[in-house]
Amino acid sequence: MKVYLTELFRNTSEKLEYLKGMTPILNVPNNPEHGDFSTNLAMLLTKQLKRNPREIAKEIIEALDVDPNVISKVEIAGPGFINFYFNPVFVTGIVNDIIKEKSNYGRSEKYKGKKAIVEFVSANPTGPLTVGHGRNAVFGDTVANMLEWIGYSVDREYYFNNAGRQMRVLGNSVRLRYMEILGEKIEFPEDHYQGDYIKDIAKKLVDDYGNALIDEPAEGKFKDTAEREIFKDIENTLSRIKINFKNYFNENSLYETGKISELLETFKEKDLSYEKDNATWLKLTELGNEQDKVIVKSTGEPTYRLPDIAYHRTKFERGYDLIVDIFGSDHNATYPDVLAGLKSLGYDVSKIKVLIHQFVTILDKGEVVKMSTRKANFITLDELIDEVGPDVVRYFFNMRSIASHLNFDLELAKTQSDENPVFYLQYAHARISSILKMTKENDLECSTDNLNLLTTLEEQNLLKKLYQFSGEMLYDSENFESHSIASYLEELAALFHRFYTQCRIIGTEKKLAEARIALCIAVQIVIKNGLTVLGLEAPERM
Repeated sequence: MKVYLTELFRNTSEKLEYLKGMTPILNVPNNPEHGDFSTNLAMLLTKQLKRNPREIAKEIIEALDVDPNVISKVEIAGPGFINFYFNPVFVTGIVNDIIKEKSNYGRSEKYKGKKAIVEFVSANPTGPLTVGHGRNAVFGDTVANMLEWIGYSVDREYYFNNAGRQMRVLGNSVRLRYMEILGEKIEFPEDHYQGDYIKDIAKKLVDDYGNALIDEPAEGKFKDTAEREIFKDIENTLSRIKINFKNYFNENSLYETGKISELLETFKEKDLSYEKDNATWLKLTELGNEQDKVIVKSTGEPTYRLPDIAYHRTKFERGYDLIVDIFGSDHNATYPDVLAGLKSLGYDVSKIKVLIHQFVTILDKGEVVKMSTRKANFITLDELIDEVGPDVVRYFFNMRSIASHLNFDLELAKTQSDENPVFYLQYAHARISSILKMTKENDLECSTDNLNLLTTLEEQNLLKKLYQFSGEMLYDSENFESHSIASYLEELAALFHRFYTQCRIIGTEKKLAEARIALCIAVQIVIKNGLTVLGLEAPERM
């Protein structure tokens, strides 16, 4: 319906010069009595045209070439809103489209032929994934799904660093626990990794090698084994919530292939860097930032900016049209330096979309809880999946805007009732499967021959909501708003449950019953398509 109205206004711009190049903002009114769509375009034009908005609205309506088979009424409301009411017969036609397209319904080819890369999780292999990593992981994978839904070819990439101080500390943490198991009295440093997983890795080394590693350096078998075991654990955790990466990019490769030294040389040649206090600085003030920043410390060790800029150069070199980075809020102040460095090298940084998510708190009965049985100060993603299941984890991480701090309500997540939004959605899908089974037993089938019989308020509201799905998916995907998809699905499920309560199928006249079956199937398809993009199952039974 929105597509029809947008095209209608585009055609009208040939008659009204002031509409040329304007795309009206079309909203669904909260009150159905105010129409199916409404626009404030006339009010926006008041200043430009120096005329009364109701006069402008009247002129626009008179110029619109409205097909009465599509739109039954257009009216002016309030100070100059233009409200559109669609013909119920036209509205019912959406059922045919949905049933015909099935799992493809709502997809767009707008970005067909475009390549995107989504980098997410990117946790160094120093410990199990936490719930904070979980929000990053689920949101990143959903963004990749959404981009695929609108035509992009998408690569999911995990960037990790298995060198540097963190990894040295990891290796030594395992070495010390290994020596402890062998009976040596150890003073374990506070800045080392405290979790039981370190003891598990140390025990494995004792089982495999006995005391043969007493003289082994921390960065030898201790670090290598820890990295391998932890990364295997990370991959297993991600697979439990249906996340698989095409690419794993190791920061070390930037040094091994000369990308870092090449970048330093380029900055030097372009006079974008200088030496001060035995360190190398990037001239970020010349690039619009508040102060210059160190890219190589006096110790010779690079800061995060240098490898991050080099890494993003490889993304441009690999020919991506869209580069998406998913970070936690602790990166809020750091990524602008990387973008500035890339821009100074001539790259089009408008291709990079940095998405920052806020932190997660686990609540149970209103209290902040720590579920971990480990002694480390974190809650593992595995523990959360064990508690509530993968679908609930994915949905709860997706149902709030990433700009908001997320309170993960454990009590609600475990609830098997309509209060739990995951249960509510999946139950709607399963209920339709049950309806279809019952109608088949009563010799009723799906038919789209008499959709014009779907005229009740409940049926029309459901149909109009189905019409919004394609536009909703395109807008949400372009704007990386997975929470809006969740909201749409919850609203659709609520309208379906209302329809099912008010509109009988079995026991009504056959043509109407079979039209209502077709409507049920259309709703089921849309719910399943939406759940699929969010990465959830659409069960047939519950």
